[in-house]
Amino acid sequence: MNLAITSGYVVPVDGAPIEGGTVLIQDGKIAAVGREVEIPSGTPVVDAAGGWVLPGFVEAHGHLGVYEEAEGWAGQDTNETTDPNGARLRALDAINPADLGFADALSGGVTTAVIKPGSANPIGGQTVAVKCWGRTVDEMLIREPVSVKSALGENPKRVYGDQKRLPSTRQGVAAVIRDAFMKAQDYRARRAAAADEGKPFERDATQEILVRVLDGELPWCQHTHRADDIATALRLADEFGYRVVINHGTEGHLIADVLAERGIPVIIGPLFTSRSKVELRHRSLRNPGILARAGVELAITTDHPVVPIHFLVHQATLAVKEGLDREVALRSITVNPARIMGLDDRVGALRPGLDGDVVIWSGDPLDIMSRALRVFVDGREVYSYEDGVADPYYREATR
Repeated sequence: MNLAITSGYVVPVDGAPIEGGTVLIQDGKIAAVGREVEIPSGTPVVDAAGGWVLPGFVEAHGHLGVYEEAEGWAGQDTNETTDPNGARLRALDAINPADLGFADALSGGVTTAVIKPGSANPIGGQTVAVKCWGRTVDEMLIREPVSVKSALGENPKRVYGDQKRLPSTRQGVAAVIRDAFMKAQDYRARRAAAADEGKPFERDATQEILVRVLDGELPWCQHTHRADDIATALRLADEFGYRVVINHGTEGHLIADVLAERGIPVIIGPLFTSRSKVELRHRSLRNPGILARAGVELAITTDHPVVPIHFLVHQATLAVKEGLDREVALRSITVNPARIMGLDDRVGALRPGLDGDVVIWSGDPLDIMSRALRVFVDGREVYSYEDGVADPYYREATR
């Protein structure tokens, strides 16, 4: 799709804002951003005068399409609670693009989401990055797998404790993860030996994905709230040498200096929830600011549907109110999650070469009164506030 968005207040996020700027999209990719951009003849033009033009927001941790809204049991595919080691499981295979949450995402300016299995298992499975518009998940796909989801703390010990089986304690949860990686190390050695000897080798989907984590190809997205569980996450990462990303990090501010010194990113949130369990007793909108001031690379998450995904920007706004730097807040829902999840070659900023995912806002998106007016994915308009339509089936049938 070719398109020129002109005359708006362009906020590239990874560069200085441009008053009266233009974003040129060609073949679905951003071709140019600036004040003096030559628009090829015949290119459709959208006048964004009076509006703010930003990249689509990036949700780094959510359950769109696997934890469907208004569907009850039938739409709940977040957790496979029959095996503590679900490394072979893929969120990709459970996503329903018709989930109402995808339309909500677009209405809130969110165009990219990293969708993850839930936190019932010590090892939950493979995550996937998708655009928030499309008729099938294959049309929506950006990259898979993006990472592997793991969980420490209350959730896995409760789920398996209720089943009277391992793991029912924090010791057990850590042991399951440790055992899995030791088996993966042995598997990798056997596979290499078989290759050297030219012998056939029986593949194992669980071990194959864990070897990719060990080899540094995929980050380990670690669900963890309490500071002691975060310390366990770091201990396990040191033992096996994989890249860890802290997800939730509710008490990360208590060891912010440790996280900053080690360069461990934190995907923090959800920030609007009640303190529904012990792990959340120190949840606060002040925590993102504390982490950021310590030098921790930060992304903010809704953990949709825990907080509805279109409230992603509002979490950032209220975190600013409680001390988070405004620029950091904007980066925490754009370039930071894209970089943390390895998607910054596709999304997260307005920069030539990236996907043409652009949102026209009525004003500063960190102003609670601003709204997303028009949303473009790969240069195609997929949502407008005027008609309220963010349904790919409808749009394809009536275009």
